[in-house]
Amino acid sequence: MTSILTILGERFGAAILDTVEFRGEQTVIVEQAKAREIIKYCRDELGFDYLIDVSSLDHLGVEPRWELVYELYALGNGAHHHLRIKYKLPEDSKAESVSEIWPTAAWHEREIYDMMGIEFTGLADHRRILMWEGYPYFPLRKDFPLAGRPSEMPDVAFTDRAPLAGGPFVTSPTSASTVHREPRSREMD
Repeated sequence: MTSILTILGERFGAAILDTVEFRGEQTVIVEQAKAREIIKYCRDELGFDYLIDVSSLDHLGVEPRWELVYELYALGNGAHHHLRIKYKLPEDSKAESVSEIWPTAAWHEREIYDMMGIEFTGLADHRRILMWEGYPYFPLRKDFPLAGRPSEMPDVAFTDRAPLAGGPFVTSPTSASTVHREPRSREMD
């Protein structure tokens, strides 16, 4: 059987920048300009009928700054193949939406916009999904301070930087078991 990486290499030639096989996982790094076409080909011709996830990485200080990662899975005909497709995107560019290929991608793309500030052409709904409308920052960018930014919206968020030590999502350093380090266990004491 011809491998998926070989098929993509033969079909798209120079648009396939690199391929990686590691521990049974296959990754294809592609040109930004051909990414949507390759993703559509994977669904229509190679049977990757399930979009697991779309995520992004911030390579602050390196250009192109952004990297988009698409996790695809083939469920049909008992195939059960996983494929990762990646491409890099310059900081001032927009990515092409794949929400017409997989409608569920709209949710992932909205989250990427909300957390990283990467916009998608063809995405019908650019409303924020986790942060409130009007929030001026993108919290998962590497240049976003770990301590957060002050807010002037006390009814929506902290009015000052949120404390991390002893916070509701921070485990306590102790030699006790995991159950006792878990933040919710402090409420039971």
